[in-house]
Amino acid sequence: MYYGYGFDMSYLILTLVTMVLGMATQAYIRRTYNKWSQVPSPGGYTGAEMAQRMLQTSGATSVGIGRVSGYLTDHYDPRDNNLHLSEQNFTGGSVASVAVACHEAGHAVQTAQGYVFGNLRTALVPVANLSQQLWSLLFFAGIMLNVMGLVRAAIALFAFSVLFHVVTLPVEIDASRRAVAYLSQYGTALDQQGAREVLTAAALTYVAAALSSLLQLLYLMSRTRRSER
Repeated sequence: MYYGYGFDMSYLILTLVTMVLGMATQAYIRRTYNKWSQVPSPGGYTGAEMAQRMLQTSGATSVGIGRVSGYLTDHYDPRDNNLHLSEQNFTGGSVASVAVACHEAGHAVQTAQGYVFGNLRTALVPVANLSQQLWSLLFFAGIMLNVMGLVRAAIALFAFSVLFHVVTLPVEIDASRRAVAYLSQYGTALDQQGAREVLTAAALTYVAAALSSLLQLLYLMSRTRRSER
């Protein structure tokens, strides 16, 4: 048994802090989204219609728009070059629906224009998915078998997940910037105000995820160094 990773109160505190941080940011985005989902967009367009207009204006005319089930499950998939909007944002004409739809359109425009961080994030997706699935298994196997090589390999895999979170930040911020810029030119003042609030709240969830994963990585690296002494 690898005793260097016994019970540690600092890790328990770190886990609680990251859990609270995640729950707080999720609650904030839901509250902000729900607030602006009650405010009709003065332009009279649905989220899907406004996203389509943004795509056409930005030259991303080959991008499709479809529906996906769930609450705030909206995303752009570069594999099929489609925006997948939740029912509420596809058919809804609220300020929140327009903001979220234009944010996803911003991701499609990134792909169409060859945005560097967007391309990097897409390239990291398979590595990040693999690392998220394997790192904890390797880590605990290394502890149980007292094999430091497995522990270090697990931490290296987890580092790829952290890198993915870090790279995601500029991608999401840039998509929001594009959405707000479009609405400031072609939407209304209310659309722009609501988009800033909704998308800023959404950005905080990505910041929280990146911060939490980075803190966990630093903790694991620190514990490993101490355990090897």
